[in-house]
Amino acid sequence: MKIFLKAIYREYINGLNKRDLAQLGRFVHDEVCYNDRLIGLTGYRDMLEGNYRDIPDLYFNIHTLVCEPPYISSRLRFDVTPKGQFMGLPVDGRSVLFYENVIYKYEDGKIKQVWSVIDKAAIEAQIGR
Repeated sequence: MKIFLKAIYREYINGLNKRDLAQLGRFVHDEVCYNDRLIGLTGYRDMLEGNYRDIPDLYFNIHTLVCEPPYISSRLRFDVTPKGQFMGLPVDGRSVLFYENVIYKYEDGKIKQVWSVIDKAAIEAQIGR
């Protein structure tokens, strides 16, 4: 089961990096919750589309991956250049490096719950706030 979940997660991340949202339903449950809020597959897709729009060079780098079925925990590294505001901060086209710590709960081979924490303090330090 661990090997399966790790493989499917890596496929999911690969799809995100290719911006292949047409395949999102293969990996994400129709009733997915994000930080304990039901957003569904459509809301999840909308969130990713907004991320791609706000961060044109968005690329998900798996820094650390831990699997304990039905959970996957990942530390994702981002070295990006957001446009305008990002997380309420005036990044305005400056490059920033930060990490996201995220835990996924899988059900029936798909992501059913996501708990995400982004290191906002690292971004603030880089933009001089």
